[in-house]
Amino acid sequence: MSAVGADRLLSSVWGYADSTLRPSLQQHPVPDDQLQTAEDMMLSCVDSTNSKQYVPISEGTRLWTLTFSRDCVKDRTPLVLLHGFGGGVGLWAQNLDSLSQQRPVWAVDLLGFGRSSRPRFSTDAREAEEQFVESIEQWRAKVGLESMILLGHNLGGYLAVSYSIKYPGRVKHIVLVEPWGFPERPDTAEVDGPVPVWIKALGAMFSPFNPLASLRLVGPLGPTLVQTLRPDFKKKFSSMFSDNTVSEYIYHLNVQTPSGETAFKNMTTPEGCAVRPMLQRMEQLPPQIPLTIMYGSRSSIDSNPCSSIRDMRPHSHVEITTIRGAGHYVFADQPEDFNHTLLKVCSKVD
Repeated sequence: MSAVGADRLLSSVWGYADSTLRPSLQQHPVPDDQLQTAEDMMLSCVDSTNSKQYVPISEGTRLWTLTFSRDCVKDRTPLVLLHGFGGGVGLWAQNLDSLSQQRPVWAVDLLGFGRSSRPRFSTDAREAEEQFVESIEQWRAKVGLESMILLGHNLGGYLAVSYSIKYPGRVKHIVLVEPWGFPERPDTAEVDGPVPVWIKALGAMFSPFNPLASLRLVGPLGPTLVQTLRPDFKKKFSSMFSDNTVSEYIYHLNVQTPSGETAFKNMTTPEGCAVRPMLQRMEQLPPQIPLTIMYGSRSSIDSNPCSSIRDMRPHSHVEITTIRGAGHYVFADQPEDFNHTLLKVCSKVD
């Protein structure tokens, strides 16, 4: 979409919000059953047998979980998928069938996102990060996984490393896909962190609210807003859907009561970097844990931290892979190449 088109759309959205919703500054989350319906549509093309459940962790909180476990591969180390900021389990729709052919696969909605519980997080960056990490560990213990291959995209990558530093005995391999939160400060004026540029544009209008507050404030214009600002989402899943299934799912994911979104905001600098950069803590990650980092060749995410990580871990396995033709959503942009590359990585574990 052109800059002029974006300006016109944002102006019309602002006019709508200013005249109808801004005076009350109220946010209106949609019912969870609408999110469930949108997720069911996203997963309708997944053929592999799977189970869906809420896994209770602590203090009444639950993590929404998809499990793929065929009898012939149930003894292999499971692969656990952690989505990024504003994501959910449905975004793995093009990967689940392929990945689950060789080992059990677990996809989880992070605490505060998707269909998982949305508790109040601490306003302190360190404590909010710990809440995320502890929820992953409580989930692992509840479902009975002794160890796992832990994959994280975007914010999920940041949390995967944080978790592995605290619970190294539970992780056999870390896979970071376009991870956020590693460098101390941006190298460029525009940082494409866990908050995509389209969300930043909206957030700028509604500052100091949460990054996705605009979707909740504009009400019925929300789905149209997502479809117009991010038409590429439809293209990423064009082999599965010809309608607006993906945009509807992303919209319903992100108009729920803000929780993980608020935690993320408190973990992030105004420039979009992590308050507690992960590069400062990489030496705490045991050297025996192998690390694979995947980037898209067309992504604007800074890949320079990869070299720093390799330099900091001279006695560890650090593999850096670039998927040609992929942007930030590597697993959706080039699913076949992503699946093939990830399966090769996992095969080295067992």
